[in-house]
Amino acid sequence: MTNQKNYKALFSLLSIYVIWGTTYLAIRIGVNDLPPVLFTGLRWLAAGPIMVSIMLLQKHKLPSKDDLKHLTIIGLLLLGGGNGFVVFAEQWVPSGLTALLITTVPFWVVGIESFYPIKKKVNSLIIIGLFLGLIGVLLIFGGDLNKIFDPSYFKGVIGLMIAVFLWSVGTVYSKHKKVSVHPLMGAAIEMIIAGVVITLFGLILGEAKYFHFTNESLLAYLYLVVFGSLLGYGSYIYAIAHLPISLVSTYAYVNPIIALFLGWLILGEPITIWIIIASIVILVGVTLIKRGSRDN
Repeated sequence: MTNQKNYKALFSLLSIYVIWGTTYLAIRIGVNDLPPVLFTGLRWLAAGPIMVSIMLLQKHKLPSKDDLKHLTIIGLLLLGGGNGFVVFAEQWVPSGLTALLITTVPFWVVGIESFYPIKKKVNSLIIIGLFLGLIGVLLIFGGDLNKIFDPSYFKGVIGLMIAVFLWSVGTVYSKHKKVSVHPLMGAAIEMIIAGVVITLFGLILGEAKYFHFTNESLLAYLYLVVFGSLLGYGSYIYAIAHLPISLVSTYAYVNPIIALFLGWLILGEPITIWIIIASIVILVGVTLIKRGSRDN
């Protein structure tokens, strides 16, 4: 029985590698035809109720009023702001590059936690990791600085920076504000709340008149709902329950590699020597920060 659980856990980890590494490609395909705000909102609005139904069938309880307050904040930060701005940015920024920039979340988390009431000690490994992360981000644009002066591309990069910041704030908040419901029930409520708010915002912006599925965008949407949201989250929760968190966290290193490869293979997105070097530098920085955090 233990071996069977181990196989399931390892399969879940492999699923996270593949599924979350491919979501950037699906988002890029989706925003080619669909307005970004409604595309994001309707994804979560579809996935959330499905996951809540599954959890209720398994006799898991709904959140309390206090839990609901925290889940609302987390959902709006992570899914509304974090994921929402990723979708916005991918209108102009390649999917692989987006995935690579998202790996800088640990750098932001360390910075945000330094202002938190319960401060985390910053050791030499974390400082070196932060420095490498900054160098890595600069290297991404080192091969083609002219892109920064393209208004659309610059808008996308700013969107990604906002996404990373909001995701990091949400990560720190969720770490310090524990809720009493099952993690998947909590995730489902976050999806519904984010989905409702973002969808309403998209309607206010008038995106409904531009929302028309093509074959490609419909497949991308369904993939994000079923695989990116439901199976991805489910696999992640199962993996962290049965595997060391240090092993599960390696998805942060694998996802951008898969995203870069698929972006190049399917969409023809360029992989320059600058991006390769930046990838190595950023991932080394992430490794040092994770190791430094464990030492604390």
